[in-house]
Amino acid sequence: MHAYRSHTCADLRKEHVGETVRLAGWVHRIRDHGGVLFIDLRDHYGVTQVLCDPDSPVFAQVEKLRSEWCVRIDGVVKARDESLVNAKLPTGEIEVYIRDMDVLGAAEELPLIVFGDQEYPEETRLRYRYLDLRRAEMQKNMTLRSDVVASIRKRMWAQDFREYQTPIITASSPEGARDFLVPSRLHPGKFYALPQAPQQFKQLIMVSGFDKYFQIAPCFRDEDPRADRSPTDFYQLDLEMSFVEQQDVFDTVAPVIAGVFEEFGGGRRVDAPGDWPQISYADSALWYGTDKPDLRNPIKMQDVSEHFRGSGFAIFAKLLEHEGNEIRAIPAPKGGSRKFCDRMNAFAQKEGLPGMGYIFWRLADLPPEAMENMDHPLRKIQREQSFAGESVFERGEIPANKYWEAAGPLAKNIGPERTEAIRQQLDLGVGDAAFFLGGKPASFERVAGKARDVIGAELELTDTDRFAFAWIVDFPMYEADEETGDIDFSHNPFSMPQGGMDALSGDPLKVLGYQYDLACNGYELVSGAIRNHRPEIMFKAFELAGYGEDEVRKRFGGMVNAFRFGAPPHGGCAAGIDRIVMLLADEQNIREVIMFPMNQRAEDLMMGAPSEPASDQLMELRLRVIPPEN
Repeated sequence: MHAYRSHTCADLRKEHVGETVRLAGWVHRIRDHGGVLFIDLRDHYGVTQVLCDPDSPVFAQVEKLRSEWCVRIDGVVKARDESLVNAKLPTGEIEVYIRDMDVLGAAEELPLIVFGDQEYPEETRLRYRYLDLRRAEMQKNMTLRSDVVASIRKRMWAQDFREYQTPIITASSPEGARDFLVPSRLHPGKFYALPQAPQQFKQLIMVSGFDKYFQIAPCFRDEDPRADRSPTDFYQLDLEMSFVEQQDVFDTVAPVIAGVFEEFGGGRRVDAPGDWPQISYADSALWYGTDKPDLRNPIKMQDVSEHFRGSGFAIFAKLLEHEGNEIRAIPAPKGGSRKFCDRMNAFAQKEGLPGMGYIFWRLADLPPEAMENMDHPLRKIQREQSFAGESVFERGEIPANKYWEAAGPLAKNIGPERTEAIRQQLDLGVGDAAFFLGGKPASFERVAGKARDVIGAELELTDTDRFAFAWIVDFPMYEADEETGDIDFSHNPFSMPQGGMDALSGDPLKVLGYQYDLACNGYELVSGAIRNHRPEIMFKAFELAGYGEDEVRKRFGGMVNAFRFGAPPHGGCAAGIDRIVMLLADEQNIREVIMFPMNQRAEDLMMGAPSEPASDQLMELRLRVIPPEN
């Protein structure tokens, strides 16, 4: 018999009854039933119930066992009494009577309990991650992650891609985040960088004539942590293709992503790739307040500035006297109660805005003077009120003595004609509401996007049993610093501008790039671009962002030189592995799907990183550490 086990803790079934077996694993739970000890023995694969009575030659040893001791047991498989079968376990029809045991690894008092669903502070979980990872939920998440990566690889190979590895130690490159720098011992005063992405190398692979490349690539960025982003390193499906246009990249990566979500999504509906809309960056910001919209929520925001221009609501009317300001509405179907409207107004205040104006619609009585006068303004409004393009008055949805009344402070200030025009634009009706934000879009879009999400969730408009995808396209190449007005790249600097060299001769802020993201359920899953492979266009693009030709050659000399020797048109993208698994596992924090994550302060509490280097290490690297100021 094998030294440690003949079967795993998930293998044994009724057909094994009578066999002598050997199992190894961890003591998951111990129960004492009148002198008979029942132990749930756990390994990576499952749980088997083993038991020991006073007749066993090792009963005294078994009595000493405690949770999470690692043991090997020999015993005889017996069938459980029919009334004691545990249908929740694959091994639930049998149990193993212990006849011999060996303690492989005793455990001290545990800082966190593996059995059950107890909540522990993140610091405890990360400091003792090896114990945290023993929990069933974490085992499930890490197995899912491994299976997802294997599935992605299989799907990429099926499309004639090959996997190539790119360097981990390289030169610094502006990818939109801070580099992790690595000092060079052989070249004092010079530094390598850990790659933020294999961007330049994968483009050079295309120049080298390999046509299709992919890699499950580690990337390193010194970023501030978020719930959906690791502060140090992450993994991505990185791919690049030659002789392609934007749609070719979409058609290649979409089946891979959709297939993974169908395979591991737990039966949740996955939008077919052919149904994934392509939404411009500008429209996404207008409609959803973000470039990673959650399309499970049907709410679309709209610009309603014209209805407030010159209106009796002075705050919005004055805002609109200044160029660049807008008034946007967030429709809220079924949100037409003052209580809900006040709650959303309080939400906006918590987010740092003065509040949100609102209007809600209700069925109200026409006043006597309107009943007596067919030309009364409210009678005219009553006749014009429609829903989905049809007159609700003519359909009999409004009784002769009623009309759909707009309520709330905003409605009183702008009057019934304007509120009716807003209602018709937003296609709302009785029991619905709309919320309003104004100013420069950059000042309120983030809050508007969050408000849209909250409204969709609270009013149960969001379809939570679905993965909804959308391509976000036509990203602006450049952005201006609000304080200095300086022009810089807004996204990937290596992207081809739409229109090529001609596009770079006008206003940089109007230049769009062949850049694209794939959003799913409010998260960015994929980001990519058609690359700028023409040196003359690249120099001009960088010049507009303040980088001279000499600096471009110095910082990206390898790629610029390569483009002089017959570079093919090429493009690609990268998909975040951690974020994909987070969505599939239905987790809210990315650390739940990373084996050994950092904490919120980018510290590894388990290994003690970052740590202070020894003085001889610093001397060898010719470095000196300047202590931080108090």
